[in-house]
Amino acid sequence: MTDRPAFDDLMREALAEAERGRHAGEVPVGAVVWLDGRIIGRGFNQPVSSNDPTAHAEVVALRDAARWAGNYRLTGAVVCVTVEPCLMCVGALVHARVGTLVYGTPEPKAGAIESAMRALEHPTLNHRFEVVSGVLADDCRQIMQSFFKERRV
Repeated sequence: MTDRPAFDDLMREALAEAERGRHAGEVPVGAVVWLDGRIIGRGFNQPVSSNDPTAHAEVVALRDAARWAGNYRLTGAVVCVTVEPCLMCVGALVHARVGTLVYGTPEPKAGAIESAMRALEHPTLNHRFEVVSGVLADDCRQIMQSFFKERRV
């Protein structure tokens, strides 16, 4: 595997995806998948526009990456997402066999890594991955807070 990417650089790419989602009227969460020295998948939240409850940024990015790789297993990939993944997305990351999850800000209501639950601690999981949290956390938090503040006005 190629040397690991700079997590700040990946998060900036994920933040750009979050901005795309914001402009599309979606909750601004963005994700990218890095493997073999390059970004192979990108995604932003799309459940509203696609009428698909599974179209979270992480799942969209994993689907994009799997198409590129020609395989649903993305062994060793780094997935970078602006907000702590929910339980569904953690499950998708496990099934994809990613190597590392990088996320920006916690999600107190639905975060399934450390906030609302700790899904990776389930004893029957057949795969676990490294977790790096807090990368560009202020920027990731700010895009979410400003989105919801604008919605309340």
